[in-house]
Amino acid sequence: MLHIAQPPLSRQIQQLEDELGAALIERGSRPLRLTDAGRLLYEQAAQVLDRVEEMKAITQRLHEAERPRFRIGFVPSTLYGRLPELNRRYRAVRPGVELSLLELTTLEQIAALKEGRIDVGYGRIPFDDPAIERTLLRNERLSTALPAGHSLTAHAGQLRLDDLAAEPLVVYPKPPRLSYADQVLTLFRERGLKPRAVYEVRELQTALGLVAAEVGVCLVPVSVEGDKSPEIAFITKLIREMYRKAGIAFGV
Repeated sequence: MLHIAQPPLSRQIQQLEDELGAALIERGSRPLRLTDAGRLLYEQAAQVLDRVEEMKAITQRLHEAERPRFRIGFVPSTLYGRLPELNRRYRAVRPGVELSLLELTTLEQIAALKEGRIDVGYGRIPFDDPAIERTLLRNERLSTALPAGHSLTAHAGQLRLDDLAAEPLVVYPKPPRLSYADQVLTLFRERGLKPRAVYEVRELQTALGLVAAEVGVCLVPVSVEGDKSPEIAFITKLIREMYRKAGIAFGV
C-alpha cells in the first residue's frame, strides 16, 4: 500500500509514463486497471523488491557469520564467583566478539567441548580426558549453609564433616552424574561418615531454599556466602504463615 495523497501519486505516475513513453493505467476505468505495460512493470518491480529484501537478508547473515563468537559453558554456582566480572571485562575488551553463555553440568561441558558447541567451560568436578585441556584456576573452600537459628550456628571454630553427619544433607545437582553432589558425598564417604538423610535437588537455589525451610544443611562453595537474597527468607516466612493458618506443622 502506498501512503501517498492522490494528486502527488497521480503526478508521479504521469512522470513515470512520460519517462517510459507508455501508458501504465487505463484512465477512465473504474476501478483503475493496469495496461499491459503497467502489468509488466508491476511484475518486474515486485521481483526487484523481493530480490532487494533477499540481498539484505543474505548480507546480514554474512555479517553475523563473519563476527567472531566465543561460547562459555558454566555450572550455576560459578555465577557467585568471578565469572560475571570476567564476562563484563571480556565484553569491554572484545566488544566485537559475540559472547554467549550456556548453563551446563561439568559432564555436559566435556561433551560440548568435544562437539565444538562451546569454546571453554567452567566447572567444579576434576576429570581426566586426553581430548580436553584442563586448567585449575583455584581450590575453593566449602562452607556450610545452615538454617537460621540452627544449633550449629553457635559452634566455635570451623565445622567439620563429623559435625554434619547427624544432619539431613541437601545436595545438588541431580543426575546426570558425576556432579558436585557426588563430590560432596565422596567427602563424607572417604571419612567413613554417612549423613542421616540425603535430599537431591536440581540446582543451588533450590538447595538453599530447603536449608532456609529447615529441611537440612548443605555444603556450598564459599563464594555462595555472598548470596544475601532477601527472597529466600521472605518466601520461607510466607510459607510459615500459610502453614500456620492451615494448621500444618512446618518442617515435620
